[in-house]
Amino acid sequence: MAKTAKKTADRDLFDSPSAARPALKAVRGKPAPGDAGYTARDIEVLEGLEPVRRRPGMYIGGTDEKALHHLFAEVIDNCMDEALAGHADWIDVNMAADGFVTVTDNGRGIPVDPHPKFPKKSALEVIMCTLHDL
Repeated sequence: MAKTAKKTADRDLFDSPSAARPALKAVRGKPAPGDAGYTARDIEVLEGLEPVRRRPGMYIGGTDEKALHHLFAEVIDNCMDEALAGHADWIDVNMAADGFVTVTDNGRGIPVDPHPKFPKKSALEVIMCTLHDL
């Protein structure tokens, strides 16, 4: 398995650049000891939902409160699916200055009845909290 990169000082892909964080500069040099043998064979390929299970931050942008944009993406995906299937003809997204996002459409919505495979959870909870494949 390939080595894990060192975590940079809590950088977030979606943070805006600031003067406190200088830009990183690529520098070419000699490979570090032990890196000379780094080849395609060192790349582990994960298939299906396994990569999400093992490295969720790569797919949802993080695993902390800053990663809430994933929830927004799921709601937008549902709205677009509804529109493409002919169940909605408008989607309204309001991004307020205080950080709140409101998404409204005239589609059927995300089902909230119990999911057959998880009877104690609504379909909404399964969609938002459980790895699934459509």
